[in-house]
Amino acid sequence: MYLQQLSVINFKNYTEAAITLADGVNVFTGDNGAGKTNLLDAVHYLSLCKSYFNPIDSQQIKTGTDFFIITGSFNKNGQQEAVACSVKRNQKKQFKRNKKDYTRLADHIGLFPLVMVSPYDISIIIEGSEERRKFIDNVISQTDNSYLDELINYNKVLTNRNALLKLISETGRYDPQLMEVLDEQLTQSGVYIFEKRKAFMKAFTEIFDTHYAFISENAEKVSLEYDSPLLQEEFAAILKKNLEKDRYLERTSFGVHKDDLLFTIHGMPMKKFGSQGQQKSFLIALKLAQYSFLYQQNGFKPILLLDDIFDKLDNKRVTKLMEMISDHHFGQVFITDTHEERVKEVFKNLGVEIQLFKVKGGEIDA
Repeated sequence: MYLQQLSVINFKNYTEAAITLADGVNVFTGDNGAGKTNLLDAVHYLSLCKSYFNPIDSQQIKTGTDFFIITGSFNKNGQQEAVACSVKRNQKKQFKRNKKDYTRLADHIGLFPLVMVSPYDISIIIEGSEERRKFIDNVISQTDNSYLDELINYNKVLTNRNALLKLISETGRYDPQLMEVLDEQLTQSGVYIFEKRKAFMKAFTEIFDTHYAFISENAEKVSLEYDSPLLQEEFAAILKKNLEKDRYLERTSFGVHKDDLLFTIHGMPMKKFGSQGQQKSFLIALKLAQYSFLYQQNGFKPILLLDDIFDKLDNKRVTKLMEMISDHHFGQVFITDTHEERVKEVFKNLGVEIQLFKVKGGEIDA
C-alpha cells in the first residue's frame, strides 16, 4: 500500500501543488518554514482524517482563502483508491473515498494506516496522561473499528454523565435512575475499551522491547506498563464507590478516561530520570513498535512519515533508522530535511534510491 499522487489547494502555506510519489523513499528538502512538514500533514489527513499537529481544521486553511482541499491516490493491493478531504470555513468537513461521502469519518480509519515520527512526539513522555492515551487509541483504532466506535460512545456517555453531575450540583435534584442508566452505558463501553487496551499492551510491549534494544543497543533497562483503575477493581464498583466524590467535583473522577502508560528506566520515571537521548530512543522504539504492530495486524506495511529527524536526532539513532530503511523493513517513507546534500549523501551510502522534492515558499520542485 502506498500513496501515488498528492495534491493540495489552499492548505496551510500552499496555494496549489501536485506531486507524483515513489513507492519507496520520498524526501522533501528546504529551509525551515518552506512547507515540508505541511506536506506530511496532508498525507496524515488522507489517512486519519485530521492534522497531526492541530485539531482545528479551519486553522489549516491558507490565510485569505475560505477552504482547503487535499486529494490523494493510493495503490492498495493493486487497486486504485481515491481519497479527498475538503474543509470550508463554518462548514462540516467533507471526506470522500472513490467519490463517495463518508457518513462517519470513523469508517475511514485503518484503511490506509500511517505512523508519524515528529519532534512534537516528546509530549508523549513529558506531558500528561491524555497524550499517552491518544497514542494507544491511535494504534488500536487503526486495526479495530469496533474499538473506535466504543471509544466514541464512551466519550459521549461520559460527557452526558458529567453534565448530569453538574446539573445535580446546580439544582440540588438527583435522579438515581438516570444516573444508573448512564453508569450502565459507561461501564459497558469502558470494560470493552479496558479489555482491548490490556490485550493490545500485552502484544505491543514485546514488540517495543525488541525495538528499544535495537535502537539503544541494549544500553539500559526500560519498561512500558499499562495503568488503569480497572486493573484493581470492577468499573461498576468504582463508579458506585466514587459517586459522592463525583457529585462534589461535578465530573467523573475514575474510569478508562484516566488510564495511563507508565514509562520507566531502571525502575524510575523516564520523564524525570531519562536523558534526552534515552527519551528519544524510547520514543523511536514506541513508533517503530506501532509500525510493526500495524504491519502484523493488517498484513501490509503502513506509510512512515519522518519529520525533521536529521536535525533532531543524533547520528547514532539516525543511523539505526536508516539501517532499517536500507534493509527494507519499511514500505513507503516520507522524510523532511533542511539539508539536501546531507540526505542525498546518507541514502547514496546506503544504496537506496530516493525521490527528491525541493520545497520553497509553498512551491514544490521535483
